[in-house]
Amino acid sequence: MQTGIYTGLALTAFAANSIICRLALGGSAIDATSFSAIRLASGAAALRLILRFRADGRTQPSGSWISAGSLFLYAVTFSFAYLDLSAGTGALILFGSVQASMILAAFWAGDRPDAREWAGMLLAVCGLGYLASPGLASPSLSAAILMAIAGCAWGVYSLRGRGIADPLRDTAGNFVRTLPLTAGLGLLALQDSEISVEGVLLAVVSGALTSGVGYVLWYAALRGLSAPRAAVVQLCVPVLAAGGGVAFLSEAISARLILAAALILGGVGLALRGREKRRQGELCSVSPPGRPRLVGGVGLPRD
Repeated sequence: MQTGIYTGLALTAFAANSIICRLALGGSAIDATSFSAIRLASGAAALRLILRFRADGRTQPSGSWISAGSLFLYAVTFSFAYLDLSAGTGALILFGSVQASMILAAFWAGDRPDAREWAGMLLAVCGLGYLASPGLASPSLSAAILMAIAGCAWGVYSLRGRGIADPLRDTAGNFVRTLPLTAGLGLLALQDSEISVEGVLLAVVSGALTSGVGYVLWYAALRGLSAPRAAVVQLCVPVLAAGGGVAFLSEAISARLILAAALILGGVGLALRGREKRRQGELCSVSPPGRPRLVGGVGLPRD
C-alpha cells in the first residue's frame, strides 16, 4: 500500500515536471539555462531544509558524485529539449529512452535478451525513429536528441537509486553535489538570461516540489518495486504528461504521437514482459529437486 502511494505521487510529480517546464519555457517566461540552475538550487535548498527537521537526527546529506552528475545532465538537457517539444512528446521520448538505457545496462551486465525482448526493443526504436522522422508533425531532431540524452541520464540515476537505505538523505546529497555545476551554469546564464517572476516561481516549484520531493518519493518507491515493475509503471508518465499538456497548455495530440506512443510503449512493455518470463524460467530451472523454490525472497514448496 505504501509503495503504491509513493509510486503514484512520484509519477504525478514526473508528469508535472514536463508540464511546468514546458509552461515556463514555451511561454518564454525564463530561459532554459536559468530554469535549470534555479530548479537544481531550489531542490537542494528544499531538501536540505527538510533534513534539518528530521526527528531521528540523521540530518547530513549523503548521495554520490556519479548520481549527482547524472542528475545535472538530465536537468540541463531536459530544459533545453523542452524549448521545442510539447509536454507529451517530450515525456514519451524521455521515458522511452529511460527504459532503453535500463535494458542496455542489463545487457551490458551479462543479461542476454531473448527473441521477445529483441522484438520489443526493435519495436520501441522504430517508434522513436518514426516520431523524430521528417514531416509536418515531427518534433525538432536536436530537441529529441537532447531529450533522449536526458532519458539516459535519468535511467542511470534510477538504477543507482535502487536499494538505497535513506532516500531523503541520498536525494538531498545528490542535489547538493550539483551546486558547483549549477553555479557555473548560472554564470553562463547571466549574459543572455531572460527571467520573469513567473518563470522563477515555476522553476522553484519544479525544483523544490516536483523534482526534490518527487525524487525522494521515487527512491522510496524503488525499495518496494522490482526492476521490471519500476520500468513498467514509468510508462504511465507520458500518458499523464500528454493529458496535462492538453488540459493546461492547450496542446494538440497528433496521430503521429499516438502511433509512436503505441509503438514505443508497446515495444518496451513486450521487452519487459519477455524479460520477466525469462527470469521466472531461469529461477525454476535452477531450483534443485526437492528443495524450496525462492519466490520473492520467500521459500515456497515446489508443486
